[in-house]
Amino acid sequence: MSDRAATPPGPDLLAPARLGPLRLRNRIIKAATFEGRTPHGLVTDELIEFHRQVAAGGVGMTTVAYCAVSRDGRTERRQLHLRPEALPGLRRLTGAVHEAGAAACAQLGHAGPVADAASNGVAALGPGRFFNPLGMRRTRAATAADLERVTRAHATAARLAVEAGFDAVEIHLGHNYLASSFLSPRLNRRTDAYGGSLENRARLARGIARAVREEVGTEIAVTAKFGMKDGVRGGLDVDDSLQVARWLQEDGSVDALQLTAGSSLLNPMYLFRGDAPVRDFAGAFPPPLRWGIRLTGHRFLRDYPYEDAYLLKYARRFRAELDLPLILLGGITRRETMDLAMAEGFDFVAMARALLSDPDLVGRITADSAAASCCIHCNRCMPTIYSGTRCPVVEPGVPAPRP
Repeated sequence: MSDRAATPPGPDLLAPARLGPLRLRNRIIKAATFEGRTPHGLVTDELIEFHRQVAAGGVGMTTVAYCAVSRDGRTERRQLHLRPEALPGLRRLTGAVHEAGAAACAQLGHAGPVADAASNGVAALGPGRFFNPLGMRRTRAATAADLERVTRAHATAARLAVEAGFDAVEIHLGHNYLASSFLSPRLNRRTDAYGGSLENRARLARGIARAVREEVGTEIAVTAKFGMKDGVRGGLDVDDSLQVARWLQEDGSVDALQLTAGSSLLNPMYLFRGDAPVRDFAGAFPPPLRWGIRLTGHRFLRDYPYEDAYLLKYARRFRAELDLPLILLGGITRRETMDLAMAEGFDFVAMARALLSDPDLVGRITADSAAASCCIHCNRCMPTIYSGTRCPVVEPGVPAPRP
């Protein structure tokens, strides 16, 4: 990678590092990906083992996804939402992760218009009323009271995360989930205090982050998964996103931003890159929905070519203009790319798909800097969220092939 030779080396990827009040054993984070292991909305032994394996494999921190802050904040009914009933299982999970030497982070969020209203049994909230292609129903325009309730729910969920033994929380401010949908000029056509100007559209995201910070102070680290670009016409662009990031920095509400892109509602493959697994997605649904996905799925699941560090070209602008610690996500699968991120001034790297096929990847990279992920970027893992997120290319119990 030519950029690496021209850039001075950065901090040691594998040395301990601080994230707010938290000390991590290295700078590698398991990014949040819905695990599909909470069939009744509560922690299972399978979910604990999923994160224990990644922790034992050497990451500095693993992120539990997706911990909805309320019942209507789930993307669908099988997801975990933070409430007292969930605490015993979560304590077992954080204990297992800590025993394996890693820190544990809970991703907090409200799905907003991305929620499947039919599955949840409650209308999906959005900035306004529009048709949700995921739930096949129209969203309900959130009232000011709804937004105040959701903001308080984030603070309550953060407190529960502390009680459950988590070392950090990650606030979901991306992918057109609720807070992100308010940032989008395409989705947010409101004329009240939450719409119109960028400052108004950012009111919900900033308010949620401040509420979480005020609740937990410096007891745990507070990060955010933050969308740089929606990847859809008329959506949030990098210029506006960068200004919102500056405001979050000025507010002092987060210890770091994990930079992401794309819209789960309108263009999910903009984040994932690589093959679009339309047939696999179709196979996860019964007819006639299966046939419809096969015929029209490529309109929603678009093909974007994969390359290492594919979000770096956008993330560089954030690194150049912010003092806030930044976590680089997207196409992080080998040591050379991780070292490039360090050299470019990023504080941490995050990966997800690479650890599905090989939870021991970080340990292998530690032992041999030439080691790399066996992930082929086919994205066939994406439809497995309905039956337990996994790499379908690597057989259970069989060691992953080594490149």
